[in-house]
Amino acid sequence: MEKTCHQHRNCLRKHTENEAPVVPEPALLESPPPDLPRTQIIERTRHRHADVRRLVEAGWTISAIGRRLNLDRKTVRRFRDTDIDQLLASAHERRPAGVLEPFKPYLNTRFTETEGQVSGSRLFLEIRERGYRGSRQVVRRHLAALRAGTVEPVRADIPSPRKITSWIMRPREALTESQERRLLEVRLACPDITRACDLARAFADLVRYQRGYLLLAWIRQAETDAPKPMSGFAGFLRRDLDAVTAGLTLTWSSGVVEGHVNRVKTLKRAMYGRASFELLRTRILNQP
Repeated sequence: MEKTCHQHRNCLRKHTENEAPVVPEPALLESPPPDLPRTQIIERTRHRHADVRRLVEAGWTISAIGRRLNLDRKTVRRFRDTDIDQLLASAHERRPAGVLEPFKPYLNTRFTETEGQVSGSRLFLEIRERGYRGSRQVVRRHLAALRAGTVEPVRADIPSPRKITSWIMRPREALTESQERRLLEVRLACPDITRACDLARAFADLVRYQRGYLLLAWIRQAETDAPKPMSGFAGFLRRDLDAVTAGLTLTWSSGVVEGHVNRVKTLKRAMYGRASFELLRTRILNQP
């Protein structure tokens, strides 16, 4: 019996020695989170979270923290109850609002002119010279969306009526090349503006060079082929044709008198309810 047990122990020892040793599997190492870019939003989130946590630990209330940091109560509560990693991840996904908005009309114009055959890097360099401070990826993303048709193209920059009027009424030699080009684009886009531009410049020449003898011909042309506001203006001129013709022909003018009247009215408005009539009379008579 003892011999059998001894043989059994020897066999078990040999079997154990022949088996390969069991090596424990190495523990999986967690990779560190990727470093977030040091953008303005990321840094602001870090500092705001640190300030909120510091004041909370000091025993400040949510309302007091909001007044101290100029934050809304909901914002203070979110920074108090949310982990910093989650706040940073949310800040990393955000994009600065409106960074590209002022430059979208220019991008739309360039995209249309080149029929979409312009690179995002080229557009990025062009708008950076015009004051853009965003990233290159934002420009490329917007350009890709324009090519894919997933966003509506932004309407090109349209000059205001006041600006168009200033281009029309200004002497041609006083316009820059850019202003002449923009005015030509507006005239090609709107036939009514083209007719109004030609008639307005002709009338400006009548006033500037005192060509009153051409006034009746101008009125007839404006009443025949002109936008409604300008044809109405021509009708008012016809009602007092002799006086207007004299004003565009003779060297006499009531401009000096009108200037004095305007000066008196300005003084009256400035002194109304604050000074006596004697002081008003003295200022009117003594001021050159």
